[in-house]
Amino acid sequence: MDLEVKGIAASLTNPTQPFSGRKKLLQQGQTPRSWAIQNPSLPVVPRLDLGSLIDSDEEDDFSHIPLSTAHIHFNPPNSSSALSWATPCQISHTQHHLNELEQDIIPENLPAPTSKYKLKYQQYETEMKEGYKQYSQRNAEKTKSKITQQSPRKKIDDKCVQGEESIVGGLTTLDRKALLQQGYADIPYNAQSCMKKSDAEMVAAERKKQTVAEQVMIDHLSRAVISDPEQNLPTERPESAPTFLDSKTAPLRFRKRTLHETKIRTHSTLTENMLSHKVQFDGRIISRNGHDACRELVGFFFAHDQSLTIYEYRQFGKNRTSVLPFIQKNIYSHQCGRRKGKQYQLGDFYIGANLTFLSSDHSSLPESIKENTLLILRITNIDQIALDSLKTDSVEPEDNLTSQEANDRLILKAVQDALKEQLHKRSVRILTGLAKYLQQLDKEGTGLLDKADFKQTLQVFHLEVSENDFESAWQILNGNDSGKVDYGEFKRAIIGEMNEYRKSFVRKAFMKLDFNKTGSVPIINIRKCYCAKKHPQVISGHSTEEEIKLSFLETLKDACSKSDEVTYGEFEDYYEGLSIGIVHDEDFVNIVRTPWRI
Repeated sequence: MDLEVKGIAASLTNPTQPFSGRKKLLQQGQTPRSWAIQNPSLPVVPRLDLGSLIDSDEEDDFSHIPLSTAHIHFNPPNSSSALSWATPCQISHTQHHLNELEQDIIPENLPAPTSKYKLKYQQYETEMKEGYKQYSQRNAEKTKSKITQQSPRKKIDDKCVQGEESIVGGLTTLDRKALLQQGYADIPYNAQSCMKKSDAEMVAAERKKQTVAEQVMIDHLSRAVISDPEQNLPTERPESAPTFLDSKTAPLRFRKRTLHETKIRTHSTLTENMLSHKVQFDGRIISRNGHDACRELVGFFFAHDQSLTIYEYRQFGKNRTSVLPFIQKNIYSHQCGRRKGKQYQLGDFYIGANLTFLSSDHSSLPESIKENTLLILRITNIDQIALDSLKTDSVEPEDNLTSQEANDRLILKAVQDALKEQLHKRSVRILTGLAKYLQQLDKEGTGLLDKADFKQTLQVFHLEVSENDFESAWQILNGNDSGKVDYGEFKRAIIGEMNEYRKSFVRKAFMKLDFNKTGSVPIINIRKCYCAKKHPQVISGHSTEEEIKLSFLETLKDACSKSDEVTYGEFEDYYEGLSIGIVHDEDFVNIVRTPWRI
């Protein structure tokens, strides 16, 4: 069956053929218009006669502008700048087609524009410039209003410094940069995420305490009898009785014994019931040595004999742990203060209390701790339920030291309140500077300074304390009349310190940075770990993350004795200064937790 299709035959042609044909015409000296006239078979677009157009004086708009003039005003005043983004090849190609368009369709016998038309164009140009100027002014006013109009919660005010006008009192640049860190307190509280973190931390802490408690019971039950020195004493026998050195009649010190073969009941024999009446507490060493200050210590006070022991919990990696005695179980007494020489009692154990020991009495202590005469241990947490239960069962005699200690606390509190007003917004710089200055005064390296050194320090840092308050504080601190006081203790007494809840988060942040547990952290590690994404100024767009990070690093470096690393004492002094200006604990926790993501 034959099918015949009538019509125009379809042929595959090169899509680039029209352009190649135009190129050939141009090479032959012909234009598309002349070529179209010579080939009448193709439809020809009639030429637009623009010569008959005239400029009317009655026109009020620009609807009939001559094409040649319109073409002039279509291009910007500086056409080269308008085409500056194009490549040289594109510019030459475009200019070639513009020239060709002018030659083909723009006649040369157009009438010149009238004077009224020129005047209207000048008015139009003036109106356009004025409109653009007003538009720029409106945009600038909107941007300014966005900066000034902020919600009360997100407004930085005195915490996050936006300008020098919000700060009074002659603060330095470092003070202003340090105050930027207080902006994290304005971050909304995320209860869900914080609850998850706190739950995980509580589970880990309970697991750690359980491990230490089990080790204590094992040490004092399994080893008490067999390791008691009384087991090695010879038994009393009549002089006339013969002695045979066999396995049964030989003295105990010559016999090989196991636990089930021991039949001597010594005076130190303990039972699980006796050891269960105890108070468990967490502690930390008050030291500027970062490795010692971050030790995890767990202590126990036993009610049956008023003895105490302290164990150290150490973790190596994720799965390996070690629990070793730090202070052996014994009866101890206060080594300084108004209670010096008095035995520790149940009332001496509460959060914030200090336990003092003579480092020379404990040979197993690390060498870094033995360098100091006293070992001061601060109770950071305590089993309050067990403590209340033991207090109801035991009756301790009252003494007159309680009222004297309360009076001492009132005197020191008055001095701290007076200095807190002077340290309001420059506390970071003052506290970090105090630590460095006191270390420089300590030429012997003992950590002790006399009264004249402390008076000089207060004058250098412009801290005004009345003579009566200074003498009262000095008498409290110099209880042993030695004439010298530990400058760390002096600084904590007259300036105060953050509570243990706040300090626990500072220790967590430093321990996260100091993963090698060396006591110091390189600045490069701090730069890597510090995150400023959630800072209010970064969220609002007023500052970048890098600017907030650099402001923190600059103020922290000013507190350091070395430019490339930060010790725990310097890290703690920095946040001690920030803590003075923060009223609520949760705000301070936000300041520490947010940038370090703990």
